[in-house]
This record gives sequence, structure tokens and C-alpha cells, in this order.
Amino acid sequence: MSGDDIEDSKAPLLSHLIELRTRLIWCMVALALAFVVCFYFATPIYNFLLWPYERAVPADQVIDMQFTAPHEFFFTKLKLALFGAFVITFPILAAQIYIFVAPGLYNNERSAFLPYLLATPFLFIAGASVVYFIVMPLAMDYFLSHQQSGDTGVRIQLVAKVSEYFSLITALILAFGICFQLPIALTLLARAGLISSQTLKDKRRYAVVGVFAVAALMTPPDPFSQLGLALPTYLLYELSIQMVQLVEKKRAKREAANA
Repeated sequence: MSGDDIEDSKAPLLSHLIELRTRLIWCMVALALAFVVCFYFATPIYNFLLWPYERAVPADQVIDMQFTAPHEFFFTKLKLALFGAFVITFPILAAQIYIFVAPGLYNNERSAFLPYLLATPFLFIAGASVVYFIVMPLAMDYFLSHQQSGDTGVRIQLVAKVSEYFSLITALILAFGICFQLPIALTLLARAGLISSQTLKDKRRYAVVGVFAVAALMTPPDPFSQLGLALPTYLLYELSIQMVQLVEKKRAKREAANA
């Protein structure tokens, strides 16, 4: 290879690196702006996340929460702002990634990949909504049922720490949001020819075991959280089989037309 060829090969690599740097700068700017906004509204956002807790207690009862270190609530707000920034800017981050890789894709690959990219945030929101409106209120009701009124001479009541409650609800939101991406992941694998609908059907029994194992690992040790994650995830697995079958039918029609 001549010196000119080496220089020509360096030029595309350099342009790709410059493009990557530009996309990363846009991502960091969007993330930083969202972080500032979320930190400014950290207290209202945290109070919004407390709604499942409020729903689990009697309407006339005031919820007491505490932080046991001077900096604890401040750092909780920082974590909340960072978490909120990632959630808010995910569409922007995904769009920047797509813009970077799109020139290297064929037209049919772009048209096939874009719908899944658009569906990802909606599925994440669906998972988060299940946590917020169903699973977390049931879980808090279950946890509060273990309180002791004091009739026996000992009163045991929950006084939650602000950091631990935040860790619990965000862990559930992330767990459900990620598991709700199952149809997208399996359909993309099917488009790549790595799995088939028949394989998914044959592995149903293993899928059931895996779903409940993942739910047990990713949720608190209460039946509501675990069932709340396991059942929708398995339903999404069944939905994935239908989506993979559609992919296979379209592929068969395309191959028959090209034959």
C-alpha cells in the first residue's frame, strides 16, 4: 500500500471520529441541560414519585420520611436529577446514535431499524407506568401491612428514608423499563436471522423459569413486585413470538418475489 493510499484511509476514519465527537458533544449538552432542569425541580419530582406511597396509606395520615445524614437528601436530589436527565434525553441520545450509524446502513436497514428506535421510549414509559400505578402501590401496601399498632405494647411503624425510597422506585422503573424492551430485542434478533418463532415456542418452559428468575433478582422480595414484573414480561414474550412470525412472513414473501 502506497503512502497516498494510507493517507486516504486515514481521512474517512478522521471524519468519522470528528462526527462521533460532535454527536457526543450534543448528547452531553442535552444531558447537562436536562440535569439542571431536573435538579431545579427535584423536590416536586420527588413528591411526584411519592404518590404510590401516599396511595397505600390512609387519606388522613401524614407520611413521615427522614434522612439520617446532613447531605443525604441533597445527594438524593442529585441522583434524581441524573436519573431524570437520562430518561428525558433518551430520545435525543438515541437519535444522535441513529444519525451517526445511519450513513453506514442500507435503505432497507434504515427503514427496518427506525420503527424499533421510536418504539423503545414508549415501551419504557409503559413499563414505568405499570410500576407507578400498579406495582409500587401494591408493594407499599404490602410492606405497610407489617407495621405493628402497639396493642401488644410495642409499636412498629415505617419511617422511610428518602434515599432508600428513591432507590426502590427507580430500581423498579429501570427493571420494568428494560424488561419491556423484550419484543424489540427478540424481533431484531429475528430480523438478523439469529432466532425463529419456532425456537421461541420450543423454549417457552425455559422462558417462564427465566422470567420469574429475573423478576426475583430485579425486584424487592415481595410477591406483588415479582408477579408484577414476571407476568407482563411473559406476555411480552408471547407478543414477541407473534412479531417474529410477522417478520418471517415478510421475509418469505420477499424471497419468493426475488426468486
